[in-house]
Amino acid sequence: MNLRHTSALLALLLLGACGISFAQNIPPPATSAPAAQAGQPGILSAADITDHLFPPSVFFRGQTATVQMDNVGGVRYADGFLVLAGLVDSSGYASRIRQKYQAYLIVEIPIEIGGQTLKPGAYGFGFLDNNRFVVMDLGANDVLQSTSTHDADIHRPIPLQFVAGGDEGHYRLYHGRDYVDFHRVN
Repeated sequence: MNLRHTSALLALLLLGACGISFAQNIPPPATSAPAAQAGQPGILSAADITDHLFPPSVFFRGQTATVQMDNVGGVRYADGFLVLAGLVDSSGYASRIRQKYQAYLIVEIPIEIGGQTLKPGAYGFGFLDNNRFVVMDLGANDVLQSTSTHDADIHRPIPLQFVAGGDEGHYRLYHGRDYVDFHRVN
């Protein structure tokens, strides 16, 4: 040990012997628990979702797309698992992809849509003409197709939202007036 290190060590020992502690001036470590685990279960609006939960840009079919952060939403379950979605700017994509790729979906647990199970992962999705709903993997391959429902009774449709479904544990993912019903698969 050199003289400088020895002097510093002796100074710390003397201060400690005098009852002076440096530990009380050190702030506590930041918690690394995700916000999802700290929050209450239920429907999440855009105001509830930060870029810690949903990234401001996402990867899909060889490119990144900007997420419209004012058009995101989701569901948080009691155990902290999430289903999140956000509309994206797909203007840089080929027209055949752009017509189907309207939004990005992040699923942490298996969910059922239209009688089909969607495994945890990240996906692109879209509501298409003739009451069709499609979910695609990150390579733009269809992994789920279902029928969507048009809800003419919504007074003020918003671009994207989640609402509670008719049965307990069921939710609706809306894009304007069109929606699909989903629930968690145990």
